[in-house]
Amino acid sequence: MLIYPLSWRGQQPRAIKSNPYLFFLTLWLCPFGAESGAHERRLLNDLMANYNKLERPVINESDAVVLTFGLTLQQIIDVDEKNQLLTANVWLNLEWTDVNLRWNESEYGQVADIRMPPSSIWKPDILMYNSASEAFDGTYPTNVVVLSNGGCTYIPPGIFKSTCKIDITWFPFDDQNCDMKFGSWTYNGFKLDFQLKDDEGDLGTYVLNGEWDLLGVPAKRNEVIYECCPEPYLDITFIIKIRRRTLYYFFNLIVPCVLIASMAVLGFTLPPDSGEKLSLGVTILLSLTIFLNTVSAIIPITSDSPLIGTYFNCIMFMVASSVVTTIMILNYHHRLADTHEMPDWVRVLFLQWIPWFLRMSRPGEKITRKTIMMQNKMKELDLKEKSSKSLLANVLDMDDDFRPSSTLPHSHVHPHHPSHAHPQQNNGGFIRVSGSLPPPAEDVSSSFPPGAHRELSLILKEIKIITDKIRDDEESAAIENDWKFAAMVLDRLCLIVFTLFTIVATVAVLAAAPHVIVT
Repeated sequence: MLIYPLSWRGQQPRAIKSNPYLFFLTLWLCPFGAESGAHERRLLNDLMANYNKLERPVINESDAVVLTFGLTLQQIIDVDEKNQLLTANVWLNLEWTDVNLRWNESEYGQVADIRMPPSSIWKPDILMYNSASEAFDGTYPTNVVVLSNGGCTYIPPGIFKSTCKIDITWFPFDDQNCDMKFGSWTYNGFKLDFQLKDDEGDLGTYVLNGEWDLLGVPAKRNEVIYECCPEPYLDITFIIKIRRRTLYYFFNLIVPCVLIASMAVLGFTLPPDSGEKLSLGVTILLSLTIFLNTVSAIIPITSDSPLIGTYFNCIMFMVASSVVTTIMILNYHHRLADTHEMPDWVRVLFLQWIPWFLRMSRPGEKITRKTIMMQNKMKELDLKEKSSKSLLANVLDMDDDFRPSSTLPHSHVHPHHPSHAHPQQNNGGFIRVSGSLPPPAEDVSSSFPPGAHRELSLILKEIKIITDKIRDDEESAAIENDWKFAAMVLDRLCLIVFTLFTIVATVAVLAAAPHVIVT
């Protein structure tokens, strides 16, 4: 049987296998290698001769095996917010003393330590309680380093997938605490005593994560007594404290949302005749809906409303309100005098006080508190004057001393009859008809040819129709201009209100967040 030096223990070099002369030369140069290899083999045979891996390695059965537990976090692979899972690369560090694996180094060629597979000796049945892996135990069974005093060191690496309650209240400015709870599955505290190796996990070889910033991995030892059993059950929980790097979400969610909201606000600067105000608002509302669906696909389904969701809902409410007010603005702008009559509250609110508050005025007109009071006073005087006219004057919209043309004398009536009326011209140029006769010295009617009175009455009637038409057109144009000015005032009011709302909502969200930007 071939025996190799210590440096080649466990393997046979190809050069030695192919060249036997080189093999004998190596034995001549390294005579102690064969002796050491024999000691380790003899040691393993002696240790495993009467060893029972089911036996708990203590001298006294009432004693507990003291297990020192530590953890080394290598990398945070993924944090699945939707399914509330944490995937991490972790090395466990388990140390205990096995009294059945002790030896005297001087009797075995100064062999101080050996490596043994965990399936050959007793090892604690440590599992992660909150494991979400299909295999439940994600460790790789590496060898156990056994010292001459019985000390055993077991460092199994593994990809651990654990459950993690995700708190999305401050998403995407959130901090998460993910627990990794380790304990014995069958041994209670009287059989296996857990002790922390350090108060925190080892981060010496940690690989930085692009999405999460690691704040720390504190550990705590818990002792729980269940109702079924009087014995205490021990576990060690490592809390992985992480903070989300918000730079990605800030520039891909917050900034586009603010820009879209600003576009909705700028829609109020478009003139109503352009025909794009309503379509712009609806398009912006659909864009915000797409962004909200993107956020809903990231966060878990829960009744808790995240910060970003609240912000998006506020902006969406603002855009929806802008669409409603745009419809109202377009309705005001296209109203006619024949179809709508402006109520008094609309006239007072949108033509007087709001323009005065917003410092708005029509060309050639300045709205002040004094002009508003004067307009209200003039309106009251007009109402009093209208109420003081006779019923016929109110119906015909003329002065009391004016008589309709039907009262003018006809051509077949004798002009010299004392009861006949004669047309006269007053100082204002209007034809007046009086029931009394002119002075006898002046025969005014004799200066008109026959039929002149009827022609004058017809001319007066046509002039009245033309003047009424012009007056009605002017009044209709004035009413339409009032509606358009009211629409413009409402447009300006919505521009200011929604701009302030967007700014206040954005600042409030950023101020309420625990931290704004983590690069």
